[in-house]
Amino acid sequence: METFKTLTYEVTGRIARITLNRPERGNGITLDLPQELAACVERANIDPAVHVIALSGRGSGFCGGYDLVESAEAMRLGEDSPRRPKGSVLDPLVQMKNHMPNSAWDPMIDYAMMSRNVKGFMSLFHSEKPVVCKVHGYCVAGGTDLALCSDLLVIADDAKIGYPPARVWGSPTTSLWFHRIGLEKAKRLLFTGDCLSGREAKEWGLAIESAPADQLDERFEILLSRIARMPINQLVMMKLLLNQSVMQLGLHTTQILGTVFDGIARHTPEGYAFQRRAAEAGFRQAVQERDEPFGDFGLSTFKG
Repeated sequence: METFKTLTYEVTGRIARITLNRPERGNGITLDLPQELAACVERANIDPAVHVIALSGRGSGFCGGYDLVESAEAMRLGEDSPRRPKGSVLDPLVQMKNHMPNSAWDPMIDYAMMSRNVKGFMSLFHSEKPVVCKVHGYCVAGGTDLALCSDLLVIADDAKIGYPPARVWGSPTTSLWFHRIGLEKAKRLLFTGDCLSGREAKEWGLAIESAPADQLDERFEILLSRIARMPINQLVMMKLLLNQSVMQLGLHTTQILGTVFDGIARHTPEGYAFQRRAAEAGFRQAVQERDEPFGDFGLSTFKG
């Protein structure tokens, strides 16, 4: 097993296994993760022994989104950092803490950085070989980019998946919700920021299968083993054929818009208010206060 900064990579039989490996941070996304992910996907694609890629996460959940807390704490405020390009997602928070003018934000630099992350996530979509993602615990915010860019999703019944930043401070940059569940269901989730349980994700067509948590690994491995029996050339042809339908619907154009909107969402009046609260009380507290009026345990919570 080879360990990178954010994940591990190993091959068992015909399966390449990419595992998010920062459980102490909820497998939060850093600038390293999309790059390492793309490198591992490429390694699997050129390995003649690999037929299918398995994506999963260690710890209590799959991925809690971007690790903004660590990024903000890791640098000394007011100093330049190679980890944070000028105009990046963290600039608004840094500006608030330092009482800097917000005019320093450059939307195109922000886009340049975030679009590179999108390219890393989309390495899963563009991978020649199929990618099957296993979600347990939680898969929220930027973590959904990883799950939705995969070809198939197997999820625990009690898992939580959704995009709460739709409420404030974010836009889904990979823009795959419409392609995975259709227009009306995508609107239902992104107009509210509500999350689905794993069981609901299966009912909505987002996941191919859901299972009780204690059976998730078994169901995941069964699907992987069945795909792995297929000849590689057949798998590559089937994936190319099916992905063309999505690309013809304008996915790339939508991703450009979604990525630009992601930056704009952090620079609205509501976005600045959220940033001020995060600077005062920390990201976790600001997120808790943002989501508290909604409740967040799956759509069944909100019925009636």
